[in-house]
Amino acid sequence: MLTLVTGATGQVGRRFVPRLLQGTVPGERDRVLVRDGARAERFAELGAEVVVGDLRDTEVLGKATAGVDAVVNVAAAFRGVPDEEARAVNRDAAIELARAAVTSGVRRFVQVSTGLVYGRGRGRPFVEGDATEPGGHMWGTYPESKWEAERALATLDGLDDLRIGRLPFVYGDGDPHLADVMAWAPNWPAMQRLHMGHHADVAQGLQRLLYAPGASGVYNIADDAPVTAVDLFQLNGMPVPAEAYEKIDPDPWVSVMSTSRIRRELGYRPIFPSVRVALDMGAM
Repeated sequence: MLTLVTGATGQVGRRFVPRLLQGTVPGERDRVLVRDGARAERFAELGAEVVVGDLRDTEVLGKATAGVDAVVNVAAAFRGVPDEEARAVNRDAAIELARAAVTSGVRRFVQVSTGLVYGRGRGRPFVEGDATEPGGHMWGTYPESKWEAERALATLDGLDDLRIGRLPFVYGDGDPHLADVMAWAPNWPAMQRLHMGHHADVAQGLQRLLYAPGASGVYNIADDAPVTAVDLFQLNGMPVPAEAYEKIDPDPWVSVMSTSRIRRELGYRPIFPSVRVALDMGAM
């Protein structure tokens, strides 16, 4: 089995690929698509094949998917980039990658998405069958473009084995994401929640989607304990603004996902059930 991973040098990819390579058994091979070959040297040292090129180049996609059995599309453009770039990477490139995969005879396609595609809350944790309801304070081009990619991939002719992993707010392994969120958290109500997932658990969730013979469709991947804005301030060693306690969370269930399906069907259990556990275990 030959697996292609895109987005290998991004915040999620650079932590996912080494774990994937470490779990590779005889008869399995892994290939990464990167724009900068120098940044993939450590992957090559671990045994990965390296293809250098841009995900938005259709000729490169044909080369990258040649002979591949499965694709894990981790590539993403997050908040902070121009809207056009987010759509080009999250939607357009994902669709072109899937088309190249179909042409190359790839059997399995794992699309990495986000729990933010659910949009507005439902008064309970999101389940995979929930329809998207755009809008709310967490909506934007990033989830919109990821949702458009999901929708297009689900109807793409020839893409018969599509698996989608919807991720929470990802942290750990030295990722600055937990500190970066403080650009927004000061504007949040004290009790506004954010569902989390350590990179180790994102990796194990995606590996389960990649390898499980019976997996199909959408799976939420997250830990067991969403944090509040108060938690985020405390985790970053910052005082909580007094005015935060005067604000009301406009949508208490936004971003909070149920992981019942991936637990039941694929045996997923978080290594780090909460950020506090990860902190105590020195995994931040």
